[in-house]
Amino acid sequence: MRVTRNEAKNTANQKKHGVSFEDAQELLLSDGLHLVIFDEEHSLDEDRFISIGPIRRGLVLVVWTERDAERVRIISARWATPTERHIFHAHIGSQK
Repeated sequence: MRVTRNEAKNTANQKKHGVSFEDAQELLLSDGLHLVIFDEEHSLDEDRFISIGPIRRGLVLVVWTERDAERVRIISARWATPTERHIFHAHIGSQK
């Protein structure tokens, strides 16, 4: 899988959330456990997904979309909130 991103959005995302799209890519390309949720509310023009999972620096939430069978595009990334952390641990903990 290849991950694409908009560099201007990446810079803005880093300033706003402290997470780069390079950090987000680490989660999307990892073989580790992470939670993937279909984002029905924001999938009007394209199917969007939310991934929550660990990277080297902590637990992140990444919003992304599939471009085709081999490419995904990162839309945004940020640190997971306490509620999102709880959701992640509740779902992933039950799969171990």
